Amino acid sequence: MAKVGGMRKPSGKVEHAKDKKKTLLRLFKYLGKYKGLIIFAILITIIYNVLNLLTPIMQGYLLDYIKEQLDTDSSINYDIVLGYIINMIIIFTLSFVLTYIGNLIITRVSKKIVTTLRHDSFDSLSKMSVSYFDHNQIGDIISVMSYDIDTVSTSLSNDVVTLFSSFIQIVGSLILMISISWKLCLVFAFTLPITILFSRIMLKRLHPLFRKRSIKLGVMNGYSEEMITGIKTIKSYSKEKYTLEKYMVVNKEAADAMYEADYHGCVMGPSMNFINQFTLALICVVGALLCIYEGFSYGYISAFTQYSRKFAGPINEMANIATDIGSALAAAERVFYLIDENPEDINDNKDAKEIDTSSGEINFDHVKFGYTDNIVLKDFSLDVKSGKKVAIVGKTGAGKTTIINILMRFYDIKNGTISLDGINTKEITRSSLRHQFAMVLQDTWLFEGSVFENLSYGNPLVTQDDVIDACKKAHIHSFIMQLPNGYSTILKENGGNISKGQKQLLTIARAMLLKSSILILDEATSNVDTKTEMDIQDAMNKLMEGKTSFIIAHRLSTIKNADIILLLDNGDVIETGTHKELMDKKGRYYNLFISQYDR
Repeated sequence: MAKVGGMRKPSGKVEHAKDKKKTLLRLFKYLGKYKGLIIFAILITIIYNVLNLLTPIMQGYLLDYIKEQLDTDSSINYDIVLGYIINMIIIFTLSFVLTYIGNLIITRVSKKIVTTLRHDSFDSLSKMSVSYFDHNQIGDIISVMSYDIDTVSTSLSNDVVTLFSSFIQIVGSLILMISISWKLCLVFAFTLPITILFSRIMLKRLHPLFRKRSIKLGVMNGYSEEMITGIKTIKSYSKEKYTLEKYMVVNKEAADAMYEADYHGCVMGPSMNFINQFTLALICVVGALLCIYEGFSYGYISAFTQYSRKFAGPINEMANIATDIGSALAAAERVFYLIDENPEDINDNKDAKEIDTSSGEINFDHVKFGYTDNIVLKDFSLDVKSGKKVAIVGKTGAGKTTIINILMRFYDIKNGTISLDGINTKEITRSSLRHQFAMVLQDTWLFEGSVFENLSYGNPLVTQDDVIDACKKAHIHSFIMQLPNGYSTILKENGGNISKGQKQLLTIARAMLLKSSILILDEATSNVDTKTEMDIQDAMNKLMEGKTSFIIAHRLSTIKNADIILLLDNGDVIETGTHKELMDKKGRYYNLFISQYDR
């Protein structure tokens, strides 16, 4: 399947590694917003690393003092020894406190950056077109919002401090080692190029592996979300075994991708540790020779050995965290793809108008539209006067819902025009255009919150009395009052603790509370029984008074009072008229109505 923007369909194909430098610079821009805190953390890091660099030389001085006293059979001044020990304890304590403060600051900065990344990602999603969510799995998007951003967070909070601290230790240790013995430093002339070359080769190999891991995890999350959502259907068709087998495939692909990335990542640590230990062995051999033939100080050898560990250790540590950084950069790429997605072609025209109210008069003029190359509406024209009721019927795929999608500009048309009160809808801002509509869809949506919060979602200024009045009209008030806390009862995600019919009634009541001039009913009574449907139909008739209404219905008995009925077939209007006119015509609508009535 083709890639859609920065996200992708679950094809399992893996892109080549992208520009790591660009991603890194992008992260630095986020860090730059908190440069004050970061500079403070850097100063603290410099101080505690400098303090750490003092202890080896102090230990060397102490060792030389004790050896000198023993060699000359002189008594050891324990005040001097105690002084060295106290100074080192003070240094260790200060280093601990400063390290804690530095890590605390970086963790705080990391939290702020991750919060900003999640905000920017969610803001980008909120601006996406409906088509974006049609072409991208929700599980993959959630994977970016959770796993990938968490990966970036972990790297920022742990690896940034370690990298900077390691850099200071490497530079400081190198300077002090040169000051002790440039001859011993020649050992690194042999081992350091090997370390650098090995690290570059491994990092080049690891980055695409971490990208692949993120993508495969997104595919697995997407499949998991899809299957969990449809668990009732899976069980009803006894497809548990088939679903599990398919899950095992995507799960194995994700596990293999994780193993491959982690396997190659695990090579870094032991390999660098081997080079580090080999370097230390060479230093010991050369140092021993210098002590024997050039009278080199044991204290200096001890200090140099410790500095060599402080020099090679951070290089080893940097190689270890390079795998984490590679993973974080791969994750950050996916996050930035999401943030940078073009929002639904939605940039409103510069001269687009904000409208507060409208009369609800709508005109479709030779509209041609297709989601892809397959044309759904071929040449659709329709004039709807204010306050009229338009019913749209036809078989599945005829183009009924498409009319609603383009009317609300979930998708933009290429040919023809759609006008509201004589204004081309492309010349109206999307936000103000959509405020003119109230919608009741077949697929109900409720969020986790109180009944009152769900009902007032579209109009937060409504009062408790307004809500109760709407619920009475929708015949749902009695049910709500039977709930444990009435209108304060918390509904589970998507209304999981109430029936489909009750959810539908709640969404109908919610639509009643909107102050809009146009009403859209998309199979609004499909999830209720016949008696409840009659009650709702009465409420709907009151709701539609004075409003331009578009009614998509399969139950033709619910649209007898429509001012105009459109029968669509393959994107064409094949019959139009009132219910009586179409019945008298005895055409396709008549046959469809009679077939439903006979059943």
